[in-house]
Amino acid sequence: MNEQLFDLAENTSRSIFLTGKAGTGKTTFLNEFVRKTTKKHIVVAPTGIAAINAGGVTIHSMFGLPLRTFAPTTERIDGNLGMNIQDLLQHFKYRKDKLKLLREIEMVIIDEVSMLRADVLDMMDFSLRHIRRNPLPFGGLQMLFIGDLYQLPPVVRDEQFIRQYYRSAFFFDSYVLKNVPLITIELTKVYRQKDEHFLEILNAIRDGNIEDIDFDILNQRYDPEFEPKDEAYVYLTSHNRMADNINQQKLKKLPGKSYFYPASITGEFRETQYPNEEQIELREGAQIMFIRNDASADRKYYNGKLAEVKYLDDEKIRVRIEGDHEDYTLKKEIWDQKVYRLDNERNIHEDVLGSFEQYPIRLAWAVT
Repeated sequence: MNEQLFDLAENTSRSIFLTGKAGTGKTTFLNEFVRKTTKKHIVVAPTGIAAINAGGVTIHSMFGLPLRTFAPTTERIDGNLGMNIQDLLQHFKYRKDKLKLLREIEMVIIDEVSMLRADVLDMMDFSLRHIRRNPLPFGGLQMLFIGDLYQLPPVVRDEQFIRQYYRSAFFFDSYVLKNVPLITIELTKVYRQKDEHFLEILNAIRDGNIEDIDFDILNQRYDPEFEPKDEAYVYLTSHNRMADNINQQKLKKLPGKSYFYPASITGEFRETQYPNEEQIELREGAQIMFIRNDASADRKYYNGKLAEVKYLDDEKIRVRIEGDHEDYTLKKEIWDQKVYRLDNERNIHEDVLGSFEQYPIRLAWAVT
């Protein structure tokens, strides 16, 4: 764990933007910080699946925000396009337990912040200042933003409308952050890739530095007629259905029978927020990818790591993780649908509304 970063977040009240490429340890830090911090905190994210993966709740559900686009003005606007400040204030009718909770917390952690729209962050700010009766940004709370701005952007229904009020839809162009001296920290060491030359090419592509891209190296690998045979290759596709079609075609070509592994779902867990397939179909020889970091002390795999299925029965899945020499027996993971609660001693608890238990893998001859 990054101890200096932990110390900054834990022992100061400064708001922080933690960023970095995929595989640099942002999720690991989030999980470790939540486990070790003594601060009363909540974890939120822009979407349901992101919230479940982060171990938190959605921003809209926590703050009771409407789904319409927000315009930070008192002028009347077309209600079909969005809402203004007066319209927003009408939504701030909270239950007593929610009021007590949000007045008691010391920190808000927002994961996958690349998807957070500027107007949603401003609505959050209005809500917190209203609830906490504090005119400071976010009602005086410390904020920890986590995410990579090169990844998924905010979803904007009406670009023209939001551009009337914001420079862009990204969270950093919100009005509230103009008054927050954010400390930006970028994690730079990539743990998922060891090939330094390949990392240099990836970084050049990521940053748009065309002159730094070694096209000679890339073109050596270009073969329009190439079809994978023995080694583990992955097709990159633009849509889920394309990846699903390739994966199913590859799976059907394998000899042997299919085994099916259903998820165990308890309590309240909406189907639209399932973090994985409700039922996984596998055959021996299937190429799979882990979709979650190994939270155990073994650290056997991480999100994006490939493996090959070596043995299957009704109760067991054994795989050979890429780079290993021994087979590994998979264990199921649990994703929780949570809600925050304040007890009589003013301690914050995470109550589980529902759980989704499944193996943390999916077929991976093709991915989006």
